[in-house]
Amino acid sequence: MHLLHTGAQYSATEYTSAIADIRNTDASQLCLLVSGLCWLSFLSLQIKTSAGAGFGGGLGGGFGSSAGAGFGGGLGGGFGSSAGAGFGGGFGAGSGGDGGLLSGMEKETMQNLNDRLAAYLTKVHSLEEGNTNLEHKIREWYEKNVNLPGYRITFWASCLSFQIINATIDNARIVLQIDNSRLAADDFRLKYENEAALRQSVEADINGLRRVLDELTLTRADLEMQIESLNEELAYLKKNHEEELQGFQGNATGQVSVEMDAAPGIDLTKLLNDMRGQYEVIAEQNRKEAEAWFNEKVNILDMELKREISTNTEQLQSGKSEITDLKRILQGLEIELQSQLKKSLEDTLAETEASYCAQLSQIQLQIGNLESQLFQVRADMERQNAQYQQLLDIKTRLEMEIETYRPGMVQTGGPQSNRK
Repeated sequence: MHLLHTGAQYSATEYTSAIADIRNTDASQLCLLVSGLCWLSFLSLQIKTSAGAGFGGGLGGGFGSSAGAGFGGGLGGGFGSSAGAGFGGGFGAGSGGDGGLLSGMEKETMQNLNDRLAAYLTKVHSLEEGNTNLEHKIREWYEKNVNLPGYRITFWASCLSFQIINATIDNARIVLQIDNSRLAADDFRLKYENEAALRQSVEADINGLRRVLDELTLTRADLEMQIESLNEELAYLKKNHEEELQGFQGNATGQVSVEMDAAPGIDLTKLLNDMRGQYEVIAEQNRKEAEAWFNEKVNILDMELKREISTNTEQLQSGKSEITDLKRILQGLEIELQSQLKKSLEDTLAETEASYCAQLSQIQLQIGNLESQLFQVRADMERQNAQYQQLLDIKTRLEMEIETYRPGMVQTGGPQSNRK
């Protein structure tokens, strides 16, 4: 964009390439473009002013003293005030005032120069009007499209919106994974709590069975103590029986020797044997009764323990089946939740894509309109640049021709000044 305000030595191609950069410019660079156009307007005014001052002052000053009011006044006043009142009238009236000073060829040459300068200044006026219209159009376009940087903002906003949508989807996916992990953790926590409760119940049953076992151990120890006491009593009775038997035998031996003719006595050996048999039968009966009672108690406790174990096993199986059913229901609910979340995310994604596609189409339409307007501005700039180059060439040729004819005009005005 610096080509528009660095000088007047640039071609139409350079101006075209500079105007083509408008697509990638922002508001500050567009202001530089407007300043370049203002520079073109100022240059055209400088051309007009230089033509008016140069020819009006130069020719007016050069011919004013020689041609007097007829030619110098007409040329100086008419050509110098070309921007306001025109050039043809002043110059024509001035040159036609005195016909004796210039020859027919010189008059024709000056008339040709007058016409060419008038045409040149007319083109300068038309260029100024076109430049003014172009500046007005650019100003209107800039006022209407003052939000030109907003296109980039909209583009980046769209990109950021897509990134936000992707981040939202990733966030929703992560939240879903977190929910799944939380549900799995809750499931494991429930399993742990159930297993802990089952373990506590089993430990309580084991503690109860241990208490029963301790009671049975105490009962067994009591029975063993009773058996030992009975055995000791039996041994004591046997010992007393033997002592009594020995005493009876000693007494019987003394009596036999004394009383030979007495009647036969009682058979003590048989009596002792009968007593021993009775005691042994009683001891055996007591032992069998104690053993039967102990076995009965053990069987009863064993049956109760088996019954409790079977009951707990059934409860455990029912709890496991219930846990399996609940787990199956939970998995079904998780699958349904995931499907619903997936459907909701897909619907949201579709709606978002549709809305952004609509916005993108509108933005593309605006871009097309801006491109067409920029193309029109570029065409106008190229046309104005071509006209400017043509007028610049005409100005250069006119200056060269005026410089060529100026010595002759000065020489022609010399005698007139001498006459005065």
